[in-house]
Amino acid sequence: MSVEDKNIIDIVSIDEEDNAVLTISDHLEWDKENEHLLILQEKINSYLGAIEGGELYTNYPNAENKNIIIRVIALHSPNEEGEIFLERVKETLEAGGYNFQFKLHSIEV
Repeated sequence: MSVEDKNIIDIVSIDEEDNAVLTISDHLEWDKENEHLLILQEKINSYLGAIEGGELYTNYPNAENKNIIIRVIALHSPNEEGEIFLERVKETLEAGGYNFQFKLHSIEV
């Protein structure tokens, strides 16, 4: 599962603070045409649809009555447009009562 599978929640977990964490696995590089940005936007919107439509709680009942964090784990640092996008996503989600995190993950060989 990855950011490109827009209709699938990649990972659902409960963290140590009892939050429901919905993780997006993002392996794409940030591009000048902002195709990556649009793919990520669709994935986040899909997650919101699953939360607001109740699918999340039907499929993952342990997430019910928890604070929701949407977390993106990415392999690549965002470009300038990506940084602006991520800040807007954070503001929008927080205004809706959710939390947002963006974290870089490196692959060790």
